[in-house]
Amino acid sequence: MYVQINGNRLHIEVLGDRPGVPTIIAHHGAPGLGSLAEPRASFGRLADAYRVVVFDARGSGASDDNGPFTHEQWVADVDAIRAWIGAEQIVIAGGSYGGFIAMEYAVAHPDRVSAMVLRDTAADNANQELATRNALESARVTIDQAKFVRIMTGTVRDDADLRDCWTEILPLYDHDYDPALVAKRAEATPYHYRTHNYAFSVNQHAYDLKSALPGVTAPTLITVGRHDWITPVACSETIADLIPQSTLVVFENSGHSPQAEEADLWEATVREFLEEVHATR
Repeated sequence: MYVQINGNRLHIEVLGDRPGVPTIIAHHGAPGLGSLAEPRASFGRLADAYRVVVFDARGSGASDDNGPFTHEQWVADVDAIRAWIGAEQIVIAGGSYGGFIAMEYAVAHPDRVSAMVLRDTAADNANQELATRNALESARVTIDQAKFVRIMTGTVRDDADLRDCWTEILPLYDHDYDPALVAKRAEATPYHYRTHNYAFSVNQHAYDLKSALPGVTAPTLITVGRHDWITPVACSETIADLIPQSTLVVFENSGHSPQAEEADLWEATVREFLEEVHATR
């Protein structure tokens, strides 16, 4: 369905919509590249016990492209979705860049968050340096440095260039490299280069939540793949050190996507965490 949220039409899906169960709002990663398909595939598995809300953020997927594409705006959109769905409190979830927004939401709206689930994300922009080193040292593929710089600095020229640069770095993401899967992902990705460019040329430079995370009051599960190249385990360890009620789980046979590469174990881990949180409320 399409819902008008803060002056922008968002593509939203509600899974497991039944009264009396906790609500999860899951934010996808990769602004300008990501879509609700990723959280639908992972958090949608929990729709037997939770009301799961997934959506294309403004400037991504099938949603409209009205700016601004700031963290503040994306956080405001999440809270407007919460109000639209009628939930007093939510489980806020996010993977990769979506984890940035999930943490920003938990900082801005602590009373609205019953729990937080993070996946392969970072508390600041220090992961950029780590990711660059990992990409250039990869034995899997030889990265075209010009394309790498354009996508990582938010200076891609248009949607076609974003697709070209995205295809260049996609082989780095999974624990087990499958060229056919990479080609399929590149084909299925919705491209919004202006959103991507703003996120990586403007937002990333100012992104640093380390001083705010000790004030997060929600119990937090942090999941990460052992072989994640772009937000390595050290990034999740930093988050775990800063958020008081946090649990870190490392998935040993995953890259950036344990929710897909070790889907059953990841689902069981999230279920156990959420069941424990809501059993004490």
